[in-house]
Amino acid sequence: MSAPSTSAERRAMSTAPEITIVHPRKKQTTRAERVVTELFARADIEINGDRPCDIQVNDERFYRRILKDGTLGFGESYMKGWWDCDDIEELCARAIHGRIETSIRPSLGALVEVAFSLLLNLQSKSRTRVVAHQHYDLGNDFFGAMLDPAMQYSCAYFHGTTDLAAAQELKMELICKKLALQPGMRLLDIGCGWGGLAKFAAENHGCEVVGITISEEQKTYAEAHCKGLPVEIRLQDYRDVKGEFDAIASVGMLEHVGPKNYRRYMDLASHCLKPGGLFLCHTITANEPGIACDRFISRYIFANSAIPTAAQVLQAAEPFFVNEDMHNLGPYYVPTLRAWEASFMRSREEFRQRYGEEFVRMWRLYLLSCSGAFRARSLQVFQFLFSAGGIETARPLRIS
Repeated sequence: MSAPSTSAERRAMSTAPEITIVHPRKKQTTRAERVVTELFARADIEINGDRPCDIQVNDERFYRRILKDGTLGFGESYMKGWWDCDDIEELCARAIHGRIETSIRPSLGALVEVAFSLLLNLQSKSRTRVVAHQHYDLGNDFFGAMLDPAMQYSCAYFHGTTDLAAAQELKMELICKKLALQPGMRLLDIGCGWGGLAKFAAENHGCEVVGITISEEQKTYAEAHCKGLPVEIRLQDYRDVKGEFDAIASVGMLEHVGPKNYRRYMDLASHCLKPGGLFLCHTITANEPGIACDRFISRYIFANSAIPTAAQVLQAAEPFFVNEDMHNLGPYYVPTLRAWEASFMRSREEFRQRYGEEFVRMWRLYLLSCSGAFRARSLQVFQFLFSAGGIETARPLRIS
């Protein structure tokens, strides 16, 4: 383009408005965002990515909460709607495989909680009602909408079936067969829940059953559920149980006992078990020992809970029992939790009106994050079969 040749042209150009090109300013990335993004990337999880397992951030406060409070911040920020994800189970499985939590420095609050766990017996008799009030007394109709007809709130046995109700019946039959229950035998069910196993053992194996629970809601339901059967339901702490029994079952109870009480728990069971009797302990176990449960689960779901390792269970039982059998049902907890989540979501509008949006998000995260943990195999479910003095005659102990 040639230069202006006349003074008029030069004056016209000098008075023309200057055009300024403004480039859009790139959003400043905070240190917290960079660190959290890098942490999740190690587990092949993208922030605001396109895959179902990727996290969609709705509130920038999400990043600081993760760094401040780990899994507790992860859970609470989801409850508040600060992030979403289409496939929470896959997200949690990847996060556990990637060991994201171990890369986050514990906060002062987390360290204080660990200190209290070390110094205090969080599962003492005076604290037992905490988890009952917080969790099990939510309402029998609430759990009835989520669980199978037998109200089994533990891992089902999906052996040759995909139906939850059938799988829970198989689990109860598996327990009864392992305990070699016969008509007229007296069974103690420690942590009997809503009485499903007690009813099954009485109806199908002719047993007299004593079930104990610390939940008033569970006791009310179990008594009505077992009406007309030789079943007694007690509102009682396990430390107060007296009497002798031919067999003992403990299903999903040891998670509430705590490491300071494992040996006492086994001691009590041994005093209640007749010579030659069998004790089946069905419990979630962790791969690595810890003082307390995950902070989010402990605060919002199971107060004062602790997941034992298989080694801790065996060490506590060694002075009192012979370990006859160990059976890992862990992989079956994935379809169990998926079935519970599907049932829960079918009733979510009712629960939203009753408990609020944060509760619905909390409960869904609880179910799907646990499913992710079992998929990642960081949690197991073992059935330990103990005998008082050993079984002299070898025989099959499980259903093939």
